[in-house]
Amino acid sequence: MKKSVQNIANMTAVILAGGFGTRLQSVVSDKPKVLAEVSGKPFLAYLLKQISSAGIRKVVFCTGYMAEKIQDCFGDTYGPMHILYSKEDEPLGTGGALRLALSYLSSDTVLIMNGDSYTDADLGSYVNWFLQKNCKAALLLTKVLDTSRYGSVTVNRDENITAFDEKGASSGAGWINAGVYLMRKSLIISMPAGQFYSLEYDLLPSLAEKKLYGFCSEGRFIDIGTPESYAVTGDFFCYKGP
Repeated sequence: MKKSVQNIANMTAVILAGGFGTRLQSVVSDKPKVLAEVSGKPFLAYLLKQISSAGIRKVVFCTGYMAEKIQDCFGDTYGPMHILYSKEDEPLGTGGALRLALSYLSSDTVLIMNGDSYTDADLGSYVNWFLQKNCKAALLLTKVLDTSRYGSVTVNRDENITAFDEKGASSGAGWINAGVYLMRKSLIISMPAGQFYSLEYDLLPSLAEKKLYGFCSEGRFIDIGTPESYAVTGDFFCYKGP
C-alpha cells in the first residue's frame, strides 16, 4: 500500500480543458465551459479538489479556447498542487492535446480527466487498482439510466472492455465512459504528434481489441455539455445522499 500511495503523490494529472463548448454557448458565452459557474465556483474547481483529495500534487491543464481565462482564474497553484499549462494553437482533439503536453508529464502513470464532467469516484482506489494491472490504459466507468446520449461500454467479468457503442446506438441503463483515464506515459509517447487525434475514436477502440480495462464505479455522474445538464449541476454538488 505504501508504494501505491507514493506513486499517487508523484503522479501527474491532466485535465482536458480546451473545448469550445458549442452547445453551452447560449448560457455560458463569456468564458470556456470548464469555467462555468456552479454554486459560486468554476466547474474546474470541483475537479481540482477531487484530484487534490487523492493526494496528487501536479496538474497540467490542456487548454485551447479562451486559454488565458483559465490561467488567470487558477494561476500556478491550487491548494498544495502545482499547475502547469499546455496550450494548443489549433484544435488537436483530446489525444492530440494530451500528446502536446508530453514534456510536462513527469510520471510513468498519468491520470487524465475530461474538464467538463465529474463522477463521484475514489481516485485513490482507481489508481491503486490500475497499478496492479498489467496494461497501458484503463477507463473509469460509471452506470447511468440511459446510455443513448453518451454511448455504452461493454465490460466482462475480468474487467476487460470488449466493445464501445456509439451515441444513440443503444439505450437503457448501462456503463459509460466517465472521461477519467489512467495511461502509461509510453502509450502517450506513441500517439501521433502535431495532428488531430481523438482518445475516444482513434485510441480506445484499438486498445479494446488488445487489452483495455474498465474500473466500474457506482458513483454519480454529471456533465456540463448542454444547458439542460448544466442547469442541474448545482443540485448535484449539493446532494447529501438519501
